[in-house]
Amino acid sequence: MKKVIITGANGQDGVILSKLLIKKKYLVYKFIKKKIKSNRKNYFITLNKKFYNIKKEIDKIQPNIIIHLGSDNPSYNKKFLYKDYKKNLFFTKKIIDYVTNNNHIKLILVSSSKIFKKNTKKVTEDSPVYANDYYSKFRIESANYLLAKKNKHKLNATVLILFNHDSKFRNPRFLLPRLIKAIKKNNINFLKEIYHQNISGDFSHAEDICNGIYLLIKKNKNPDKLILSSGKRTYINKIIKKFNKKINFAKFKKKIKNQNIIIGNNRLAKKIIGWKINKNVIKAANEIYKNY
Repeated sequence: MKKVIITGANGQDGVILSKLLIKKKYLVYKFIKKKIKSNRKNYFITLNKKFYNIKKEIDKIQPNIIIHLGSDNPSYNKKFLYKDYKKNLFFTKKIIDYVTNNNHIKLILVSSSKIFKKNTKKVTEDSPVYANDYYSKFRIESANYLLAKKNKHKLNATVLILFNHDSKFRNPRFLLPRLIKAIKKNNINFLKEIYHQNISGDFSHAEDICNGIYLLIKKNKNPDKLILSSGKRTYINKIIKKFNKKINFAKFKKKIKNQNIIIGNNRLAKKIIGWKINKNVIKAANEIYKNY
């Protein structure tokens, strides 16, 4: 039975991916910040605040695979500060260094579409990156650090670039859960504000994204970078209209137009790991609405 470590296992992707891998007969160890109860199928390892016990805990497990999801993720009402950048980069480098010294371990380093400069064209794995805040700076430097190590030490590693994705496990601080809450509570002022912003982006269902991670685990190929995204543009206003039919949208303020966004090209993921999209963000919104 193969052993997998998932960092950030309490987050949306960690929860979904853990369930999927356990179902596929992997032995899953979950690295988390806060201590919780464990059972025989789910092994939780609480890291101390300074992450000094990383090497010790990994040594105990002797994993075949490490999926590094763990990092602070700025939501729509929380900023990613310089101290967050330093802490997350330190933690990530510790994991990369461990894999460098144990290069039989497969490492999947999760990154974000926020590394790309906003534009109206599709981006690929080779598109130029741009650090416009501490979060994107952390992601870019982490990826560069790993790829430099990979080229020198022939690591079994991939930087996985994820675009927006949601599910019923999404943290309530993020946009889609906040939007569903406003719809449930009939918070017209919030809905008007979001509608006016005319937000759009490359949104997917988190289950599809996690299935892509599982497919990458199974493959012997390890591309330097791989994008998982819907590959298309979705407007948040479509979700507002779907769930709240009582609002007279004609009376709302004129919507902002020509918003620059980032769309991911997922062709390489389809080709290398046979990834396909089974759900979409509308289904994710439905699940959040039903489980609110």
